[in-house]
Amino acid sequence: MGAFVVTWRELLIVVIAVLAIYVVELLLLLRWSGSGGPTIWRRRTRTGSDARALDELTREVGELGKQVTRLQADLDKLRAAARTAAPGAAAPGPLVSPYNQAIQLARQGASAGEVASGCGISRGEAELIVALYRKLRI
Repeated sequence: MGAFVVTWRELLIVVIAVLAIYVVELLLLLRWSGSGGPTIWRRRTRTGSDARALDELTREVGELGKQVTRLQADLDKLRAAARTAAPGAAAPGPLVSPYNQAIQLARQGASAGEVASGCGISRGEAELIVALYRKLRI
């Protein structure tokens, strides 16, 4: 059997033919999909309902941005208040827990029974808190 030899000239002709077929297919595709080219290349015009929906979304995003700004300011105020609070004092407002109150009472020298009844925690929890914070004072 004879050897099959491809020369550079033949290879160049094949490459040019493939490129020509590709260009023809591309031109046919452009003509077939309309004068504006493929749908992904066409500039889509907004209808009235699309424009209204876009305006509504833009307005909602603006309102959400304002709300985030307000919440960030509130968070900064809470962080500043927490930093300035005394280490042994209970935090103001809804951050007061029975355990913070129990620790404060234990530091003031209250007994486990007083801590349990005053904070609404179990006797065992109160004894533990009093034992821990009594040791810290020594």
